[in-house]
Amino acid sequence: MAEANESKPTVPVARSTKPVSEALLNEKWDRAISSLIVRSSIGLGFGVVLSVLLFKRRAWPAWVGLGFGAGRAYEEADSAFRRGDGPVTSAVHQSRS
Repeated sequence: MAEANESKPTVPVARSTKPVSEALLNEKWDRAISSLIVRSSIGLGFGVVLSVLLFKRRAWPAWVGLGFGAGRAYEEADSAFRRGDGPVTSAVHQSRS
């Protein structure tokens, strides 16, 4: 009987190196940073277009657009971090559930 136990070594179960909460936090940070880049770029683009078309190439519409984009991204990230319930999903995925 002792020989049967010695012939089969136990293999440790492979676990992920990061806890689930850390993975969710990393996903939220990734989403927040990408949202900041995208929304700021879109706001800056709209500001440049408005500056060229309406405001005689002034700089302030571009800066205002950049600020609006960054502010919107900040609000979205803030609400995602305050929720804390699970991974960030878009409105399309939430409506299907």
